[in-house]
Amino acid sequence: MDLDVFVSAHRAEWDRLDALLRRQRRLTGPEVDELVALYQRTATHLSLIQSSAPDPQLTGRLSQLVARARSAVTGARRASWRDVTRFLTHAFPAAVYRSRHWWVPTALLSTALAVLLGWWIGTHPEVQATIATPSDLRELTRPGGEYETYYSSHPAAAFAAQVWTNNAQAAAMCLVLGVFLGLPVLWILFQNMLNLGIGFGLMSSAGRLDTFLGLVLPHGLLELTAVFVAAGTGLRLGWTVIDPGPRTRRTALAEEGRAAVGMAIGLALVLFVSGAIEGFVTPSGLPTWARITIGVTAELAFLAYVYVLGGRAARTGETGDVAAAERSATVPTAA
Repeated sequence: MDLDVFVSAHRAEWDRLDALLRRQRRLTGPEVDELVALYQRTATHLSLIQSSAPDPQLTGRLSQLVARARSAVTGARRASWRDVTRFLTHAFPAAVYRSRHWWVPTALLSTALAVLLGWWIGTHPEVQATIATPSDLRELTRPGGEYETYYSSHPAAAFAAQVWTNNAQAAAMCLVLGVFLGLPVLWILFQNMLNLGIGFGLMSSAGRLDTFLGLVLPHGLLELTAVFVAAGTGLRLGWTVIDPGPRTRRTALAEEGRAAVGMAIGLALVLFVSGAIEGFVTPSGLPTWARITIGVTAELAFLAYVYVLGGRAARTGETGDVAAAERSATVPTAA
């Protein structure tokens, strides 16, 4: 495409669109129709230039023009409670459901790794010796030791807030860093499983595995599920870089990236619940069976939320991306 000829042929249309957008008075009916037509035409021109003869200066000018025109055509929009409801009942659970083929295997493999590390640490005293001195290990694992007092070492509300912040940051990092081919996600997952495996191994070697599970399971089921969902989604985003499928890589990353941002918000809410359980239920005086029952109930409720609400929404075409009206216009190109 000869860019100079193209610009000469369509400059008048762009200038006319710019003039209509600068009008201070209310546009007449015919002017509104003209504005819409020019907006659609200019969006097509921008798409053609980007794909055939990219010019940074011209692309920047037309991108600005198209954005202003789109705003004028669609009008300003404010978020409402309807958007929140749609997100919680459709977008977020559907996004988690669509990613299940990534996060479920991630959960199974990560749990297996944690158990394997725990077994290795628990059955090899020489490995334990590299973690801490014998006296420190006894202090960690004895009744009333650091593993038990950790959950009641701070006021419940402050502890819950701290746990929630840390876990939300870890989940967000998995989602954001997934774009780097998923490699940082694997490292974050390994660190989490290593910490879990160390606690599992040390407490089992001290004959106190039941106590350890009684402390971890109430909040850990939901907490780890959220981390696995974030990690699986991050890995999926990384794979999109390698294989975007029938979509262009740019379009695929935009769609999956927007869904991942939404999932970060949703998972923050899930981790808020697990943080509250860790802060108020885990260190409470409730019997072990009652604390574990609360944790299992929260986990089953989340899975039902994902597979029932999310599955239903996904089957209607919901992807977790923003609504179609909120996306950038995608115009097919033509020669």
